[in-house]
Amino acid sequence: MKIGAHVSAAGGIFNAPLNAAKIGCEVFQVFTRSPQGGPAPKLTDEVVAKFKAEVKKYKLGEFVIHTPYYINFASTTPRIRYGSISVVREELERGTLLGASFVVTHLGSTKDAGPKVGFHKTWRSIQLILDGYKGTTRLLLELSAGAGDLVGGSFEQIRDLIKNAESNVKFRNMVNVCVDTCHAFAAGYDLRAKADVEAMVKRFDAIVGLKRLKLLHGNDSKFGLGDHRDRHEHIGKGTIGKEAFRALLHMSKLKNVDMIVETPDDGNQDDIRVLKQLRSS
Repeated sequence: MKIGAHVSAAGGIFNAPLNAAKIGCEVFQVFTRSPQGGPAPKLTDEVVAKFKAEVKKYKLGEFVIHTPYYINFASTTPRIRYGSISVVREELERGTLLGASFVVTHLGSTKDAGPKVGFHKTWRSIQLILDGYKGTTRLLLELSAGAGDLVGGSFEQIRDLIKNAESNVKFRNMVNVCVDTCHAFAAGYDLRAKADVEAMVKRFDAIVGLKRLKLLHGNDSKFGLGDHRDRHEHIGKGTIGKEAFRALLHMSKLKNVDMIVETPDDGNQDDIRVLKQLRSS
């Protein structure tokens, strides 16, 4: 399992590899556009070539793109829903240009649509994103913390979204998953001991299938088990604790699944150091 962090692309996407290397990343995650909104910076041939050269220069492995925060596939407002679909498709295409392994996306909220209609809108949105897509970057649905009306707050709902999205054969095996440890813990999946981690992984395998798990977001939590609060904490300083991460890092079933830290920049270098120590101990 390789270890990395979400890093800044301020000043240009080609700055991200250096930012990743500075803090000891083996892999990294980045935004290719502002997470708050606005048009995406153009990926000219020069920008793409410079970015790829920097990735090679710092001997970095896979990298991942995270979509903006405003994505909401369940929205009843066409501008928001179809805008979300368009942005995620664009990120897949941009990822293909840059050589990204995955695009990770949150799913949104059913607050306005209601659970049944919102769920339908979400899996149909996934189909619309993938319709006609021929790129190499793969789509990952991120497990949510299950707060309020957020979509994707359980393994069962993630499974059902994939099942419905792939009910059309042309989308078969095109949808995979990212599990965030903070989100999982907040949603009620205990991770505090090795046995808890093993039980969670076994449960995910039984419900969704480990073949679908392509990435872990490694974040400790500021809040408690099942609190449905998405507040990341530095590794070992939250309510999950180091043993969860040690167990995940040593699990042979997950050896090909990388771990990305999404903690504040003022301590993410220490988080990477701690995770590397846990991996080697």
